[in-house]
Amino acid sequence: MAFSRLRPASGPAPDGDRDSWSTVQARLVSLRSGDESAFLALVSEHGPWMLRLARRRALSEAIAEEIVQESWVAVLRGLDSFEGRSSLRTWIFSIVTHISSAQFNKEIRSVPFSAYGTEIAGPSLEAGRFQNASHPEPGSWLTPPPAWDESPEQSLTTHEAQRTIGSAIEKLPPAQREVISLRDVEGWSATEVCNALGITETNQRVLLHRARSRVRLELETYFGAEASG
Repeated sequence: MAFSRLRPASGPAPDGDRDSWSTVQARLVSLRSGDESAFLALVSEHGPWMLRLARRRALSEAIAEEIVQESWVAVLRGLDSFEGRSSLRTWIFSIVTHISSAQFNKEIRSVPFSAYGTEIAGPSLEAGRFQNASHPEPGSWLTPPPAWDESPEQSLTTHEAQRTIGSAIEKLPPAQREVISLRDVEGWSATEVCNALGITETNQRVLLHRARSRVRLELETYFGAEASG
């Protein structure tokens, strides 16, 4: 189940990877020339998700805001050296991540995604939820997931459901949490996530699947309790 509908109310971030080369270059020229309106547009476009990313990695709101401020300083200083080999958003993501890790090395796990093998290996759900090999239909559901109401989209937008989803995402292992946050909360494309995190398309897909499976389990519990309440 995809949770792409969980993007923040401020609207989906634009897909930087889809900008044409000429558009990116024209924008860089404006930014490098000190065009204030171009910089304000950049802040408006990327500022909200930068703060959300910083919040996931910081111990307080004040520290998250400090990370974002320092990141913008780094962006301004690095514009001349940015070659446009990746989207601006991917480049800015790497800056926010680096600054977060540098400031909170003891609190934030700075482990390369290649080290998260345990998050990719093994089944997404417990084997006990499926029929065993002796069953006429091995691998089928032992107990199918409970049906939600006729409008799951509407149900998922309720305050309680959103809080349940947010809590479930926070409990995920680091790599899964990062991938589902970027894909289903920020609205990034699979390509952007792979480029930003330095992972393969296969790993991105597996991590996203596992993250969504765990979040769905939390939602099953939530909707089940709501139905019986």
